[in-house]
Amino acid sequence: MPLGRAAGGTKEQMNEAPAPLDETWFATRLRRHLSELAVLAGPIIIARLGVLMIVQVDAMMVGHAGTRELAFLNIGNSVVTNLIVTGLGLLLGTLVLSSNAFGAGDFRACGAIWRRSVPYALFIGILGLAVTFPGEALMSLLGQSPDLADGSGRVTRTMGLGLPAVMIFLATNFFLESIRRPLPGMVLMLIANVLNLGLNWVLIYGLGPVDALGAEGAAWATTAVRYFLAISIVGYVWWLADRETFGVRLATPDDPEAARRQRRIGYATGLGIGAETTAFTVMVLYAGWLGELSAAAFGIAFNVLAFFFMCAIGIGAATTVRVGIAFGRRDAADLALAGWTGLGANTVLATLFALFIYFQVDLLVGFYTKDPALMALARVLVVVVALILVLDGGQAVMAQALRGRRDVWVPMAFQILCYLGVMVPLAWYLAFAHGWGAEGLVWAIFIASVASILLLAGRFHWLARRPLDHDPMETA
Repeated sequence: MPLGRAAGGTKEQMNEAPAPLDETWFATRLRRHLSELAVLAGPIIIARLGVLMIVQVDAMMVGHAGTRELAFLNIGNSVVTNLIVTGLGLLLGTLVLSSNAFGAGDFRACGAIWRRSVPYALFIGILGLAVTFPGEALMSLLGQSPDLADGSGRVTRTMGLGLPAVMIFLATNFFLESIRRPLPGMVLMLIANVLNLGLNWVLIYGLGPVDALGAEGAAWATTAVRYFLAISIVGYVWWLADRETFGVRLATPDDPEAARRQRRIGYATGLGIGAETTAFTVMVLYAGWLGELSAAAFGIAFNVLAFFFMCAIGIGAATTVRVGIAFGRRDAADLALAGWTGLGANTVLATLFALFIYFQVDLLVGFYTKDPALMALARVLVVVVALILVLDGGQAVMAQALRGRRDVWVPMAFQILCYLGVMVPLAWYLAFAHGWGAEGLVWAIFIASVASILLLAGRFHWLARRPLDHDPMETA
C-alpha cells in the first residue's frame, strides 16, 4: 500500500479532496486553483526568470562590449538553448509522473521517479556536450560566415560544457515542484544570478590579470554557475527533512516498465519542445544570414520575448502540477478547471506585460545597446513581440495542461506542424523572398503562435469532456 494512503494522506491532499459538483464547488475550486497557482507559479516564475536572467544579463553586458560580441553570444547560445529546452522536454516525465503520484498519495513513487531521472539527465547532458564541443565547425556547418562561426562557435563549446549540470538541476527541480516545493529552486536561482553578475564583470571586461574575453567570458561564467546550481539542489534533496517519506535515499527499484513510461512521456514532450526550439534556432540563424545588425536586433527582440515568456513557463509548470494532481485523483471536472484557470491567469498577466513592452519599448531596447542603427531596428521588432507574447504564452500553458493529463503525442504533432511546418518556411519567405528582413521573422512567429493556441486549446477542450476511468499510474 502506498505510504500516503496508509497514513491517510497529507493535509495538502485533504485540501485537494473534490467537493460536490455545484456552484459552491466551482467557486471553491476556482479559488483553490488560483491560490495554488500563485503559491506554485510565483516561485516557479521567479526561478524560470532567474534562468533567463542569467542569459539576459549576459546579453546586456556583452552588448555594451560591442555589437559584434553580442552577435557571437546570440548565435552561439541559440544552439545550446535548443539543447537545454529539448532536454527539459525529455525530463518532463519527472514532473508529470511525480505530480500524478503525489495526487494519488504514493509518496515513495515520487522519490523513485527522481532517482531514475538523475542518471538519465546526466546522460542527456553528456550527449548535448558531444554535440556542442566542435563549436566552430558546427557553426560553419549551420551556414555562418567564418568570422561569426569562429566567435559563436567558441561560445557554443563553452556553454556546452555546462549541459550535464543543467540537466541534473532541471530533473531535481521538477521533482521538488511536483511535490509542491518550488522555493528551493527559486532561492538557488537568485543566488546564481548574483554569482553570474560578478563573474561576468571579471570575464567579459577583464580585471587585473584576467583578460577581457567578451562573449566567451560570459559563456564561462554561465557554465560555472550551472554547476553551482546542480550541486546545490541535489544536496538539498539529499538532506530533505522528510527524505524518508519520499524515499530519496533508497535504492532505485528495478521497474523497467515504470522507467519506460517516464521516458515515453519525455520522448514526446522532448520532440515537441525540441521541434519548437529548433524552429526558433533556425530563426536566429536566418537573422545571422541577414547580417550582424539583424542578428543583434533579432537577438534583442528574442531576449525580450523570452524574458516575459517566463511568466507563461511558470504558470504552465504550475498548471501541469494542478492538472496532474487532478488526473491522479481521476477528477475530470477539476482537471478541466485547472487547465482553463491556468490559461486565464496567463492571458491576464501576458496582456499587462504586452502593454508594458509596447509603451516602454525604448527603455527595454536601451538596456541592450546605445547603437542608433541597432536601436532603430530592434525597436520595430520588439513592438511585434508585444503582440506575440499573449498568444505564444497561451499555447505554452495549454501544451503543459495537456501534458499534465498525460496527453503528449498530439501536442507534439501540433508543435511540429506549427513551428517547423509553418513558422520556418513562412519566415524564410517573408524575410528573404518577400524582402521584409528581420521584421518578417517576428511576423512568422506571430502567425505560428495563432495556429498553435487554436489547436492546443481545442484539443484540451475535447479531452476535458471525457471521463477519467483508468488507473492514473498506468500509461494514458
